[in-house]
Amino acid sequence: PEEELKATVLQLRETVLQQKETIGSQREAIRELTGKLSRCEGTDGKSGTGTWKKELGKGKDTMGDLPRDPAQVIDQLSRTMQTLKDRLESLEHQLRANVSYAALPNDLREMLQRRLGDLERQLLSKVAELEDEKSLLHNETSAHRQKTETALNALLERVSELEKGSSAFKAPDEFKVSLPLRTNYLYGKIKKTLPELYAFTVCLWLRSSASPGIGTPFSYAVPGQANEIVLIEWGNNPIELLINDKVAQLPLFISDGKWHHICITWTTRDGMWEAFQDGEKLGTGENLAPWHPIKPGGVLILGQEQDTVGGRFDATQAFVGEMSQFSIWDRVLKAEDIMNIANCSTNMPGNIIPWVDNNVDVFGGATKWPVETCEERLLDL
Repeated sequence: PEEELKATVLQLRETVLQQKETIGSQREAIRELTGKLSRCEGTDGKSGTGTWKKELGKGKDTMGDLPRDPAQVIDQLSRTMQTLKDRLESLEHQLRANVSYAALPNDLREMLQRRLGDLERQLLSKVAELEDEKSLLHNETSAHRQKTETALNALLERVSELEKGSSAFKAPDEFKVSLPLRTNYLYGKIKKTLPELYAFTVCLWLRSSASPGIGTPFSYAVPGQANEIVLIEWGNNPIELLINDKVAQLPLFISDGKWHHICITWTTRDGMWEAFQDGEKLGTGENLAPWHPIKPGGVLILGQEQDTVGGRFDATQAFVGEMSQFSIWDRVLKAEDIMNIANCSTNMPGNIIPWVDNNVDVFGGATKWPVETCEERLLDL
């Protein structure tokens, strides 16, 4: 809009300059005619008539040095027109007094009157155009000002929202989910679901000191199988990984109230699995649901074990604590990649489920909070 406004102002200025040129040319022609009439006041009608007819068509096109203010131009032209009319009337009176009526050239008088009439009409037309353009420019300026004010108000409102902390996290992944009570109604839900998987790696940071057992950090249920993927530490049992309701016990120890980085890998080929804690491989095994592909389209829940798809939670199996950076890949990550993630030397979001704020909903009183930095979590180990 500012560029359009500048173009409009430049076009209006060009129009005014052109009008100045035209009016200056017409003013010069009138001045010449006035000079001719003045010189003829002391001569007889015949010789004057011949001179007028001979030189009437010799008007010059010159640019008048007129003020740039349209109001001054209009005022000056009005005074010039009135002076010319007074001179013409005076000349007519003198001719009537000193020369017989037959000697007065009617065609010259009519021609002068036509020229004056044309000049007056052109002047009025230009004045009207100037007024229209001035009005149009004012309207466009007002509209542009209103649009600018509207945009500024919207920006101010957005800045105010940000200042009030409507977004609690510096970056989309710098948050944690807090589940402080062992209930059947506090939980988080991942909005995205899983495709069919023939291998996966699940990694997350968690902190819990719940006893007995930290509960269920996450569970994935599909129609016909509520325990498609489950990680759970229930009662006095060791932490377990369930795939298609088949169970493997994992040598992980994470209920000391400190932050720990956990990664679990699995492949359908021979049901091979690996368990990592804080970047170190603590266990491996096989024959966990071998040759069973993970079914797609299920529900992924944080903090609760599902007895039906998306529901029927058991408070005794609920996770109590905090978790962050929950990610899933559709392949088995290399041991060095898992180590780099755990020691904060690399940031590698899951290609199937990344940890981002708008992909995690919380329910029942579960909350999201800014999470400690990765380095601060390492110091907690």
